Amino acid sequence: MTPSSAPGVKRKRSTYLGASLLVLAATAAVCAWRLRPAPPSPAGPLEQVTIAATAEYVGVCPIIAANANGYFAEQGIVARIQPHASGKSALDATLQGKADLGTVADIPIMFAALKAVPVVVVATIFRTEKDHGLVARRDRGIDSVASLKGKRVGVMLGTSAHFVLDAMLNRQGLAPGDVVKRNLRPEEFAAALASGEVDAIATWEPFLDSLRAGLGNNAMSVYSEDIYEIPYNLAATRDYVGHHPETLKKVLRALIEGARFCESAPDAARALMGAGRKLDNSRWKVLWPAYRFQIALDQGLLLALEDETRWAVANKLSDQTAMPNYFDYVYLDALEAVAPAAVTIIH
Repeated sequence: MTPSSAPGVKRKRSTYLGASLLVLAATAAVCAWRLRPAPPSPAGPLEQVTIAATAEYVGVCPIIAANANGYFAEQGIVARIQPHASGKSALDATLQGKADLGTVADIPIMFAALKAVPVVVVATIFRTEKDHGLVARRDRGIDSVASLKGKRVGVMLGTSAHFVLDAMLNRQGLAPGDVVKRNLRPEEFAAALASGEVDAIATWEPFLDSLRAGLGNNAMSVYSEDIYEIPYNLAATRDYVGHHPETLKKVLRALIEGARFCESAPDAARALMGAGRKLDNSRWKVLWPAYRFQIALDQGLLLALEDETRWAVANKLSDQTAMPNYFDYVYLDALEAVAPAAVTIIH
């Protein structure tokens, strides 16, 4: 048997060929999308829009795609993506006037509404159940959510991860007070878990994946499937939507194209999201079928916000006890004008 005909060599060549084909397929998909017939150039000057976004979070794929593939430019928008580590931080930047729009899950919106902050959801851009969860240290005797009782859990309070942690505990017959919560920022998670400052971390991807990798065989991890489906949103202040209705229509048109790209060209979308970032594309490939990239406003968002309000009030996380009218915290006009079928909120 010659060296070139050895089974090991054949397997290597097959592996290299397979990897090359995947790269070519992703490149071809990007080219196909970019070489599609372009619409007429927008009339008038380009308009800059700053979007505060969790740039390494998969839910912002429609925004990243719209920017990289020129969908914003086609609408006359110059998008400036302002990176943030969490949706809560992105929303804060939007409310402080440091950004025009922000990407955020439902929990920070709920807390803002309880304080009567004039914020509105312009559209939900992403949904999935395989996103939030928990990573714990097995050497601390943790092999399930039920074994968290009495343990120290790091979590960013006031976020969707906080809500999910309590929901996971409740599913196991545990109360929120049965664990010791440590309020940590996402950038503090890895060091706190590695040093043993906390026994577990409740968070979302991509932090779950990096924490699992950091602990190796010592990691116990679980997703919050059947407990929580995150609605990831694009939000703005009421003042901004009142003064920029046409801008929002342009942004949403671009995001509809971006979401279509993320759904229809998954290999290219993953390559685009991973470009220049330390993200595990192979992990995304496994999870991608569970991701829904769709620009919408549906009744489920309002129902989720109401459920979360009851949780916040019951756990005394807010001084307010009255249920907000969440219809006042969504902005329907822009999406109704661009894609009326995408709006299913009863009104």
